[in-house]
Amino acid sequence: MTRLGLKIDVDTLRGTREGVPRLLALLEKHGVRATFLFSLGPDHTGRAIRRVFRKGFVGKVRRTSVVRHYGIRTLLYGTVLPAPDIGRRMMSVLRRVRGDGHETGIHCWDHIRWQDGVASADAEWTRREMHRACERYVEVFKQPSTTHGAAGWQMNVHALRLTQQLGFDYCSDGRGTYPHLPVWHAELIRCPQFPTTLPTLDELIGTGNITEENVAAHVLERTREPLATGHVFTLHAELEGARLSGVLDQLLTGWKAQGFELGPVHLLRDAVEPLALPRCETGLARIDGRAGTLLMQGDEFLGDVDAAR
Repeated sequence: MTRLGLKIDVDTLRGTREGVPRLLALLEKHGVRATFLFSLGPDHTGRAIRRVFRKGFVGKVRRTSVVRHYGIRTLLYGTVLPAPDIGRRMMSVLRRVRGDGHETGIHCWDHIRWQDGVASADAEWTRREMHRACERYVEVFKQPSTTHGAAGWQMNVHALRLTQQLGFDYCSDGRGTYPHLPVWHAELIRCPQFPTTLPTLDELIGTGNITEENVAAHVLERTREPLATGHVFTLHAELEGARLSGVLDQLLTGWKAQGFELGPVHLLRDAVEPLALPRCETGLARIDGRAGTLLMQGDEFLGDVDAAR
């Protein structure tokens, strides 16, 4: 049976407060568990307005109706309104996710700060942000996180090194086609990556003839032929936990009909020998439907590698 890991990114206060409980109910209906990755610090969503000058951002906003999905109040956090502390205010919701049997992990400390800043950040900035998230995670769950999935699929070499140094069992920080050990400019990172293998709903809706009404069929067509290494699908508490919950319902039904074993991403990790995974070049690249560059799996690396520092 082919596995399909469900990775849920929780970006905002609203997504945590409203989207997560809806997703828990829907997943319970289907008898499915997932991996929830939390933004654990301040919600500065309003500061995303600075992305207006980024190539492709305005088009994405038009296609995905950001105001409708996120709400006016969320889009003012960190500018007109003070930024709420998600981890502190929503601690009971986060603990409920673990209590319901789902895997939990780290998305980031400050989603906007990470997504907009990590690409050009130095080692100290990167370490500080990741340590803040790790410390808050321990405060909430009383134990360290075993996984990390970067906000916006944004990483740098310092962050990749930290995935190993912080002791994560695996990470899902980028995009790609199968599990691997990342190699950054001939430097091997020994923390395995299980990348998102399928396009997200917000990348598809509004492109060509794809709408909210038929997007599930388009995704299910992509999974009709199973991959031996499985899939990872990323969804968002602000989208599939709200207006697009019906689409997720269709997807879960369709994937079960296709014979997938649905569950948290760690099931894919548990099925392999991590250090025996292929070593793949890793860098930044663009993908259709999303602004900017993302961490992307490349070709298998066949040369000599240096051990990660």
